[in-house]
Amino acid sequence: MCNIILLGPPGAGKGTLAKQLISVYNIPHISTGDMFREAIKDGTPLGRLAASYINEGHLVPDEVTISLVRERLSQKDCEHGYLLDGFPRTLPQAEALDTIGKDLKRPIRVVINITADEEELVRRISGRRVCRKCGTPYHIDTMRPKEEGVCDACGGEIYQRKDDTKESLLVRLNHYYADTKPLEDYYAKHGVLYEVDSTVGPKKSLKIAQKIIEGAKCD
Repeated sequence: MCNIILLGPPGAGKGTLAKQLISVYNIPHISTGDMFREAIKDGTPLGRLAASYINEGHLVPDEVTISLVRERLSQKDCEHGYLLDGFPRTLPQAEALDTIGKDLKRPIRVVINITADEEELVRRISGRRVCRKCGTPYHIDTMRPKEEGVCDACGGEIYQRKDDTKESLLVRLNHYYADTKPLEDYYAKHGVLYEVDSTVGPKKSLKIAQKIIEGAKCD
């Protein structure tokens, strides 16, 4: 059983490493950000509530997020492991996750903390673009479409999400430093915290993460 958390500030590369790891270990990628964005797109009550926080760069209240995560981790596809991306973000969430793990007999085995300096985070996040129609991601520096503003995949409009502006990012980073960074100490005390510098590139980051997971002897 390989139950993994990815920690790190917005733009550190959690999503990229997550996709690599779920392919290697064949476990579900559980991203609270993706779950909330889907709810927002569908216009559900939870989605509308989440949007009021996310669009201002703030965090969704713990009770809402924790309920969503408990429900997701109880599903059958998490039986042999899972990867959490974007949760927990605060100490109360981490404590709640410990309780959920014990209740479901699916405790966390590895916490990988992904790092990058703030200047690089701003460059990555503020340059993000996405297709409004199909969700294909782009970046103004590293992944430009063939035609400016038009999605290569479906021809839809490419736009910048409200939470991907520099201003929104700085708000999110302030939340991260205040609320999420203390999780490093929390998981270090539990003996499950490991660090990966994402500036070494995706391929090398994956190799480092695999070595960590294999060394932790997930079963």
